Amino acid sequence: MRPPFRSTQAVIINAPLEAVWAFSMDITNIPEFHPRVVKVELLSGKALREPGVSYQCYLSGGKHRCVEKDIEILPMEKIVTVLLEDTFGITKILPDYVVETTFHRVGHSSTKVEISHYYSTPTLKGKLLNFVAKRRIARDTQATLNAAKAAVETAQAISHPDQYEP
Repeated sequence: MRPPFRSTQAVIINAPLEAVWAFSMDITNIPEFHPRVVKVELLSGKALREPGVSYQCYLSGGKHRCVEKDIEILPMEKIVTVLLEDTFGITKILPDYVVETTFHRVGHSSTKVEISHYYSTPTLKGKLLNFVAKRRIARDTQATLNAAKAAVETAQAISHPDQYEP
């Protein structure tokens, strides 16, 4: 059972679903679009997402990192990821943090990508963290989606210049 829903952010990427999905499936692309991730270590030894694959993200500044694991993949539809551990202490306060990324075809050459956050706040610390961090999580997620949009659209324009319409 999924923890309570907290927020959703979305973006329309001007690229076909297949291109957006392929980009999203490659874990090594995370530093290209996640504003705070500078490096990804493939803990499972796999660069492509699949259930059970885990990876460690090193965040800008060098002090912090987090470990994430993909637990569900529905091809061309959904990626579900859990936050296993982090150096910020978030997993101690929100131990059931789940992120669901969904993909929706919008016409022939656009894709809507949504990122939804789910987590419980059973303790006072959890409630306070949610109150303080909810807006920042939404803002950071939207920045990540906007950067993914730019990265995919740039790659699409380079690989298919005759088909790309910004």
